[in-house]
Amino acid sequence: MNETRWDFRDRVVLVTGVGRTGQIGHAVARAFGVAGARIVICDRDAVAVAERAREFVAEGIEARPAAGDLTEPDVARLAVEMALRHFGRLDVVVNVAGGLTTYGPIGQTTEQDFDREIAINLKTTFLVSQAAVEHLVKTAGCIVNVASIAYVQPTSPMAVYVAAKSGVAGFTRSLAHELRDRRVRVNAIAPAMVRTTDNVASAGADAQYVEMDHIADGILFLASPAAAAITGNILPITCGQI
Repeated sequence: MNETRWDFRDRVVLVTGVGRTGQIGHAVARAFGVAGARIVICDRDAVAVAERAREFVAEGIEARPAAGDLTEPDVARLAVEMALRHFGRLDVVVNVAGGLTTYGPIGQTTEQDFDREIAINLKTTFLVSQAAVEHLVKTAGCIVNVASIAYVQPTSPMAVYVAAKSGVAGFTRSLAHELRDRRVRVNAIAPAMVRTTDNVASAGADAQYVEMDHIADGILFLASPAAAAITGNILPITCGQI
């Protein structure tokens, strides 16, 4: 395992969207594991998430996979129950699951496109957070969501994606206010374009990117004791793309 500036020993962390290598969820889950956390990783691709768990275990990380479509309430509850069953507690939830699937002019966007974009980005964040809240209260835990800098710097033509990520940002702020007296912090990151496998394939290697380590560090910071006084905030991670 690599060295890390963070210490999450004795913490249990649930990270969603961890099926594929080269994507944000995989990098974030690994960063928590390297920092000593016991992790539950969730993805709709059962084969892929099981492979990721085996890879993490081979690196000395305690990891368990939970497979299913997080737009379904029962799957969100199952992921949370996996953490409780295997590790006895839940300290951190990181809602990474989502992404950009609808790109194009509004006139060419279908109702099905809209429903899918909202579901994978906002509904998954809602359902997993809802399933986890009472358990996070017991540990004075926290939630970190993944929004996008596009919610304050809209990019065309991706209005539905921007709407979904704006919803994540608003949900984050409101839930933080709701839970502040119960000692559960809720924050989000808002990255510019990240150097993921998918983004490099579509935009090329020479585009301006935020690196994966920047994303992992931002999320681990927000989940750490160093951010104990921070809740209801959306942290831009843009490498100067402002």
